[in-house]
Amino acid sequence: MTYDDGGAVLVLGATGTTGGRTAALLTAAGHRVRAAGRRGAPVAGAEGVRFDWYDPGTHDDALAGAAGVYLVPPVGDPDPAAVMLPFLERARAAGVRRAVLLSSSAIPAGGPAVGAVHAALPELFGEWAVLRPSWFMQNFTGAHPHAVGIREEGVLRTAAGSGRVGFVDAGDIAAVAARALTDVHAPDRDLVLTGPQALSHDEVAAIVSEVGGRSVVHHRLTYEELRERLAAGMPGEFATLLADMDVAIAGGAEDRVTDTVERITGRPPSGFREVAERELVRAAQ
Repeated sequence: MTYDDGGAVLVLGATGTTGGRTAALLTAAGHRVRAAGRRGAPVAGAEGVRFDWYDPGTHDDALAGAAGVYLVPPVGDPDPAAVMLPFLERARAAGVRRAVLLSSSAIPAGGPAVGAVHAALPELFGEWAVLRPSWFMQNFTGAHPHAVGIREEGVLRTAAGSGRVGFVDAGDIAAVAARALTDVHAPDRDLVLTGPQALSHDEVAAIVSEVGGRSVVHHRLTYEELRERLAAGMPGEFATLLADMDVAIAGGAEDRVTDTVERITGRPPSGFREVAERELVRAAQ
């Protein structure tokens, strides 16, 4: 472990999809973890602390004693850098040495949204990594709108056409995050994370149908139809960003797989069918 002085790892978004898994892996490995959420984050073996991106009064307490931080951007904010960069300055001043940022395979350094934070991270911290996972496999089995549409209507709606995506298991993202946070040497680079196979949404629907035992179909929306649906439940700028990402998928932007998960963790990434079987069975129990 890097933090020989007993410093903790602050995990933001510790009630979320990757944050909770990352906190659990770190505590299971014996690391001191501060699990942060808006009302604290109950993670077995971790110290729950209150944290809200939009309440700077919670920031210093969350950072107390932290030597490393896992950064999960505020959800749905089209300009997360406005709140994240001041926090990162405060983190550095508080003695945080290593920062690992959750970004997206679709957003490069200097790109929109969290891309500005990615670009600033190497200048702020001597030890860093940016995780750029592809779309989560759990989007089809958890609380994501895709999963809700599958459960309630047997429908998966996208503007991605026949474009393929190297969907990745959130557990694999967390495994890479845990290593990036605690290995002796930080990656000091961005890491594109995918599963072992690129799939179209038609193929995803077919696998979920087989595993779940009920028909699921992929409805192909136009860009305008998707943006309108998204804008009904989120800021228009963010809805446009997400719709743009689907169009990029249709054009082949996410049709790739990488060896990053295996290279960092020493084991191959989980396949989509394996994750669907595990998650759908768990949800049915």
